[in-house]
Amino acid sequence: MATATITQEEAKTTTKTQGKPKWLRVKLPTGKKYRNLRKLVDKYDLHTICTSGSCPNMGECWGEGTATFMILGNVCTRSCGFCGVQTGRPDTLEWDEPEKVARSIKIMGIKHAVITSVDRDDLKDMGSIMWGETVKAIRRMNPQTTLETLIPDFQGVERNIDRIVDVSPEVVSHNMETVRRLTREVRIQAKYDRSLGVLKYLKEQGINRTKSGIMLGLGERDEEIIETLRDLRSVDVDVVTIGQYLQPSKQHLPVQEYVTPERFERYREIGLDMGFRHVESSALVRSSYKAQKHIH
Repeated sequence: MATATITQEEAKTTTKTQGKPKWLRVKLPTGKKYRNLRKLVDKYDLHTICTSGSCPNMGECWGEGTATFMILGNVCTRSCGFCGVQTGRPDTLEWDEPEKVARSIKIMGIKHAVITSVDRDDLKDMGSIMWGETVKAIRRMNPQTTLETLIPDFQGVERNIDRIVDVSPEVVSHNMETVRRLTREVRIQAKYDRSLGVLKYLKEQGINRTKSGIMLGLGERDEEIIETLRDLRSVDVDVVTIGQYLQPSKQHLPVQEYVTPERFERYREIGLDMGFRHVESSALVRSSYKAQKHIH
């Protein structure tokens, strides 16, 4: 049970949407490691969510030898109000994708790889077979590379989740994204309790380290954020990431508020008091931020 709380004065420090505040400014990526990876990505036409999603932390993560790859295409069957990935009818699967991803990781010399994907509700197995084959291919070609799999909910079907369990990534992550009250609006085809159930099942099946993430700034209340953190601890989630929601386009949900660094730090303290092994909490935090630290 957390002993820390958010006070009324701290709650008042939230900045309403009047333009991005100064703490959301980021430095341009620099450094030899980043430049080398950038050249490799361009030369071999490698696909990472870091570049396609214009992640603000790309330079820092690449400099530490971490990158995030997206599989199962770039068209999602779901239409979440926060996500900039294209929605529609996906293309057919490319069954050589596992080898391509594994080869990309080898070429880039990635020490810790995060694999994520679009939702593929159009497939009987929700894409879980391709997930398993991708992890196996990475293990064969990059035996020293550690892995985090940021998975969809697979509609909560256990035989699909089992394909992730069977290949035993060092970390398995599934994001709650938002609080219970806002789930239907933010994650239209998802369900709050189903996501909790996925995380619970992973732990019950022996996954050593589970992880989840939420975004702030969509209109959630302080008590709802704390409730979500408690729900995650109730299913033994080990690592949680908390970041600021930023609107990908005018067609997506608007930002309701910009949460200050002080409040992000307070949520980090609350999470640690609850018993999470690790909490990343600041405006620019994304699911895979500092991911290499989450396996220790």
